[in-house]
Amino acid sequence: MSLARIYSRAQVGIQAPEVIVEVHLGNGLPAFHIVGLPEASVKEAKDRVRSALENSKFGFPDQRITVNLAPADLPKDGGRFDLAIAIGILVASGQIVCTDLEKYEFYGELALNGEVRGVNAILPSVLAAKAQGRCCFLPLVNDSLASLVNGVARKAVSSIQDVWSDLLNQQPLPLNISYPEQQHSGVEFLIDLSDVKGQAGAKRVLEIAAAGGHNLLFLGPPGTGKSMLAQRMPTIMPGMSDDEALATAALYSIIGQSVDLTNWRKRPFRNPHHTCSAVALVGGSSNPKPGEISLAHNGVLFLDELPEFERKVLDSLREPMETGTVTISRAARQMEFPAQFQLIAALNPSPTGCHNDKRATPDQVMRYLSRVSGPFIDRIDLQIELPRLNSTQLQSTDAEETSAQVKARVEAAYNLQLNRQGKVNARLNNKEMSVHCALAPAELQFLAKASEKLALSPRSYHRVIKVARTISDLKGQTHITLSELKEALNYRAFERLLAQLSQY
Repeated sequence: MSLARIYSRAQVGIQAPEVIVEVHLGNGLPAFHIVGLPEASVKEAKDRVRSALENSKFGFPDQRITVNLAPADLPKDGGRFDLAIAIGILVASGQIVCTDLEKYEFYGELALNGEVRGVNAILPSVLAAKAQGRCCFLPLVNDSLASLVNGVARKAVSSIQDVWSDLLNQQPLPLNISYPEQQHSGVEFLIDLSDVKGQAGAKRVLEIAAAGGHNLLFLGPPGTGKSMLAQRMPTIMPGMSDDEALATAALYSIIGQSVDLTNWRKRPFRNPHHTCSAVALVGGSSNPKPGEISLAHNGVLFLDELPEFERKVLDSLREPMETGTVTISRAARQMEFPAQFQLIAALNPSPTGCHNDKRATPDQVMRYLSRVSGPFIDRIDLQIELPRLNSTQLQSTDAEETSAQVKARVEAAYNLQLNRQGKVNARLNNKEMSVHCALAPAELQFLAKASEKLALSPRSYHRVIKVARTISDLKGQTHITLSELKEALNYRAFERLLAQLSQY
């Protein structure tokens, strides 16, 4: 047989499109050509594959070898096609005889001695192979990560000889190796909400945000516990489902970052420095990669010292905060990454630390706060000011509520939302709100008056209702009452501060 068809997969953002590796051995002068829009790293596979086959004691055909990576209009990069090309040559030259190659997919980079090295973005490939019902031959170093995907057939290989022995049924490879350390399904944290002294109001808001998936802003002078509270947000958030955890792990596998396989259901917490660029935050480069907002998918993005970020960097978050995805367009390609993150922002109310310390004028404070645009603040559901703690609160030995206690209430409200509407309250659209967040006439009248007095935008108006719905869920109530609306309206600290400063 002088023609072979081997299946593999490319990497295009979070997707793994199928690539058919066609290998043809023809007459003519010995040559080795790879076509199908290969990048430089794929073209170099010629030398890696030749050396790997020869050093593995296989015969390298003394013929004209043409390798086509179909579809031809899809760019291919990396060394992930090395193993598929090598197997294609062995099949085309008759050194492997297998009649059911359409049931298998092959990924892996080859070393010159025939060993199979790991590749990035293995999870999207394995998930796509599962959908096609194919068995994956993948590098041994990637197998533990691939084992997170339930229901996929996979075989871990460390060299070309392993694949050869398996396909010829001489020494079959074990199917679906299990890794006992991954059976631990709990999530462990080294920090706890009880570490934070006082700040009962801030903890209450943190609980509401965790239960309803709301964005949150902490406003307060230095040392009031804003960062400590934000870091403890993942400890009270509901546990991730397998699909959510896999989606997050797939994003990390794209950039080649390791995943803690013993704690892989832990929600991510990303804390970029305020000097980061828009590309680092949103994603980009010539070959688009996910940014911090995508790496925070299904977790928390914490922006400390919010006004220190460049305004254009913050404004680049406005669309992803609404849609839950980010689309990166470049001249050569366009990619979409998920970015369903929960934002927690923190800032001092003044460039000197506190707006009433008389070290900065109201104009200086306004200039400082105006670095954050109105449309950005408008997308933050909960805004609360943290007061300074007195010595009595700091020295208190009273037991604080633990993360486990708060998480139990959060999960009860979270499950209530999933059963009622299939999503958290923060993601409800206007049509869904009319069904699940309906207000009685008295509540509507109260909210209308409050909205006029506070000059709420339509977006803020709807977000107040969503927050009130979450507060009702935490109480186990079926309807929103005046009590929940008043509490939700109370969490507009940034807007109150601006109104206070404008009076000077």
